[in-house]
Amino acid sequence: MRLTTRTNLATRVLMFCAVNEGKVVRSADIARACNASGNHLGHVIHQLQQHGFVDTLRGRAGGLQLGLKPREISIGRVFRIFESTVPFAECFAGDENTCPLTAECRLRGFIKRAVEAFYHELDMVTLDDLVRGNCGLEAILKLAPERLPRCSESHRNDMSVA
Repeated sequence: MRLTTRTNLATRVLMFCAVNEGKVVRSADIARACNASGNHLGHVIHQLQQHGFVDTLRGRAGGLQLGLKPREISIGRVFRIFESTVPFAECFAGDENTCPLTAECRLRGFIKRAVEAFYHELDMVTLDDLVRGNCGLEAILKLAPERLPRCSESHRNDMSVA
């Protein structure tokens, strides 16, 4: 499975905002820190705003910030929103499906279950799980990294996946 660029950028935007929670951040700062195109980022930010993940502010002091607390943002929900228009395989493409095996293919059912299992796992992950105690991420994304306390070795390993 390969995620779209938009899904990847959406998670980067959300992590940047979460690391800088309580601050209005500029999309230019996100683009620079996340090695992203400003144009692509604009489309992603607009979609995140439409779904309530971020609030945007216009004007000279404008930018964006999280619209929800990090613990309220399910990564599975974010992925579903950004991946929903991209069929996993041709047989899931509706009118664009030209596979002659679709009606009798058993693989389709197994793929559907596997994709749902993937999303189910991500439904249990929140934005908070991705950023809380992640000192390395903070060092990369924090607007004022020089103010970060030193990471302890135990704090670095708190969120490692088994």
